[in-house]
Amino acid sequence: MSRTKKTALYGLFIALAFVLGYIESLLPIYLGAPGVKLGLANLVTVTVLYSLGAGPAAAVNLVRILLTGFTFGNMSSVLFSAGGAALSLFVMAACRRLKLFGVVGVSILGGVFHNVGQFLVAAFVVKTFGVFAYLPVLLAAGCGAGAAIGLLGGIITERLKGMWSCL
Repeated sequence: MSRTKKTALYGLFIALAFVLGYIESLLPIYLGAPGVKLGLANLVTVTVLYSLGAGPAAAVNLVRILLTGFTFGNMSSVLFSAGGAALSLFVMAACRRLKLFGVVGVSILGGVFHNVGQFLVAAFVVKTFGVFAYLPVLLAAGCGAGAAIGLLGGIITERLKGMWSCL
């Protein structure tokens, strides 16, 4: 794939993740606890991870976090998102590479470790592990959201398989 095509493709994935993140911020979804989200932008991360690999997924994720954070959030939101995304992507990439789980299992682990990463950042910022008392609620939510994102990501990845050969 030429450098120009690769840049355009990354740009499309970043734009899609940015828009999905924005749409999610507009949806007044309350899933039983504050801070619980569907993680729609992670649909792009899972799709890129399985279509192009861990490096492109990390690049798309980083740019998306910076754009979303500085457009709709602040430095704190960038820090929390980056911490969660880094741990999540590391675990997903390792599990994919080792073929430990399918797309859904990898995505569930991604949802769970995204929450763990954010809690590690929170514990560092407030200098207490007391924040982890809220973790079980978010772990359950991470499993549910991760399963939904994994199912959709698997379908999308399958449908895009033939597209990569024509680029």
